[in-house]
Amino acid sequence: MEKSSNRVCVTGGSGYIGSSLVKKLLQKGYTVHATLRNLGDATKVDLLKSLPNAANRLVLFQADIYNPIDFEPAIKGCQYVFHVATPLLHDTQSSQHKDTTEAAIAGVRTIADSCIRSQTVKRLIYTASLMASSPLTEDGASFKSCIDESCWTPLDGSFTYSNDSLLAYTKSKTLAEKEVLKYNEYENSSLEVVTLPCGLVGGETLLPYVPGSVEVILSPLTSNLFWLNAFKFLQEVWGSIALVHIEDICRAHIFCMEKPSMKGRFICAATNPTISQIAVYFKKKFPEYEIAKEYLEGPDEGVVRCDSTKLMKMGFEYLYDEKKILDDSVACGKRCGALM
Repeated sequence: MEKSSNRVCVTGGSGYIGSSLVKKLLQKGYTVHATLRNLGDATKVDLLKSLPNAANRLVLFQADIYNPIDFEPAIKGCQYVFHVATPLLHDTQSSQHKDTTEAAIAGVRTIADSCIRSQTVKRLIYTASLMASSPLTEDGASFKSCIDESCWTPLDGSFTYSNDSLLAYTKSKTLAEKEVLKYNEYENSSLEVVTLPCGLVGGETLLPYVPGSVEVILSPLTSNLFWLNAFKFLQEVWGSIALVHIEDICRAHIFCMEKPSMKGRFICAATNPTISQIAVYFKKKFPEYEIAKEYLEGPDEGVVRCDSTKLMKMGFEYLYDEKKILDDSVACGKRCGALM
């Protein structure tokens, strides 16, 4: 692959994953089309423009997932598209979609259709969420033995620590991923679709604030009830906490692009401790922080394990282990002021 002649598109280029992915693609010599909701947001625009090689190989486009046809100019002329953008909070001003799920599904359809119309895009890589991959049985009464690519989260389940936004996000990511995978089933389609259901992402960030996923990881140290409940919700859904480092997330995305041919669903998570295992590690490594006793006394191991061997069998290797994910998350929290 002659990288300098290959154009790739990253939707949601100013987010946690998107900005790190743009940086790594530029470092590797690709020309990058990155989309943002608002090109008038100087903070986000300046961050992306400050990246090494951005002056020569980065082109910014304004596009909103609530109007997915906006993405067509950014996709035009690209060989690969990374669809990272996702609606988190429902845009009540939108007359097109009733909720985030409708918006997410319409987004993946329109972007996949734009890829096909472009006649240049070979592969669409969708940043999925492991929240769509619960090992719970359909009745929600028990867990399967492991999380793998066959797992899909039951959408009518009842969770002690859920809230409307968590349930809406889970539903939107589950149904949007199922929708985009259908494009692999169409006859005579030249588009390959890869989905990467990612675990809870930790590590450092290019952003000037702590990303939500890192806030969740740090919640035993910050005692923030909102993020702690999200942490407990994840353990309810997964049976443990599937973790992955931001650097491995970006490497996995690029790995899926650079394979000569690849399509289908590939779980991306490096390790899966429990909340109590994470809390115990934090207590030993960072004794200056007070951790509530209840988070130190949970199960010693997860109810289920996360099986990400499908991606590894394709040749991918994780470079960041559990300790590095947690240590880098704490470093991020300290640098950005979430931890004093």
